[in-house]
Amino acid sequence: MYTLPTEKRNQAIAALTEGCSIRATERLTGAHRDTIMRLQRRVGEGCARLHDAMMRNLQVSTLELDESWSFVGCKKRHVQPGERERGDCYVFIALDATKKAVISYVTGKRDGANTVRLATDLRARIVNRPQITADGWAPYPDAIDQAFAGDVDFATIVKDYTATPGNDAAHRYSPGNIRGSQRTVVFGDPDPSAISTSYVERFNLTTRMSSRRFTRLTNGFSKKLRNHRAAIALHIAWYNLCRYHESIRCTPAMALGVTDHVWSIGELIDAALSAPSVPPLPTPEPPRGLSAGRAKGLIGRVPGPTVRRTPGNPGPKRFRVVKGGRA
Repeated sequence: MYTLPTEKRNQAIAALTEGCSIRATERLTGAHRDTIMRLQRRVGEGCARLHDAMMRNLQVSTLELDESWSFVGCKKRHVQPGERERGDCYVFIALDATKKAVISYVTGKRDGANTVRLATDLRARIVNRPQITADGWAPYPDAIDQAFAGDVDFATIVKDYTATPGNDAAHRYSPGNIRGSQRTVVFGDPDPSAISTSYVERFNLTTRMSSRRFTRLTNGFSKKLRNHRAAIALHIAWYNLCRYHESIRCTPAMALGVTDHVWSIGELIDAALSAPSVPPLPTPEPPRGLSAGRAKGLIGRVPGPTVRRTPGNPGPKRFRVVKGGRA
């Protein structure tokens, strides 16, 4: 099998992470598109193993969950019977709202099973009690409750959009205007000021700008699920390790403490291609004295004056003792 020279290999991966398509990268580097595709798949699958190995034993205070839509092969309405991998495909993202790092992600259909996979994987990667905010996707409360066994502060935010009038090309794909939002405490005692999904929604924009497979109204979409998953893994590893984030003045991985420098594309490729498979994450045990569903009676409670923090009333102090982990 033909192997690209190191310099051209780095150029190809750099172009793909900056939003170029396979064919555009072919024109820029002179390498054949099939070679570029095989390289992206190898590096992307290595990035998935690298992420799994690095994102462990973390302390994360505030998390935001969201799903980003794309499709594989064709859109849902064109899927033929028996085609399981084709059609709509979502990326479930768990983002650290403070350090902007992607902690956990799952690629697949938007269903309850993948929601549980995300929540379980997230619980196994962090060692403290976090605050989590998600959108109104129905399986989230049960999935979070099942994975965290009540040891979490969880809330949802549902935004109400108004449709943009008109059906012409100038309005059909325009985002709707937000009329309002409803914040709901599901269980625990989350800080009302941190109930938000703005940062993870901004990450979804970064994904659409940095990966051609997510660009709407083009033919750059993924044709195979395996290639799609590899491209997402490459994008997330590049985002965490290589992309300098202006608001935190470093990369998300540096802010999280899993690395001490900004990675180059070449360093990312070398680490991905040499990343070994690691033992699976242990299934987290429920904390003592807590059980899943303990706080379900609080579902639907809306934050009121009793939990609202103000400069003159910071609210009750909460002290938590957590075991070791990265700061």
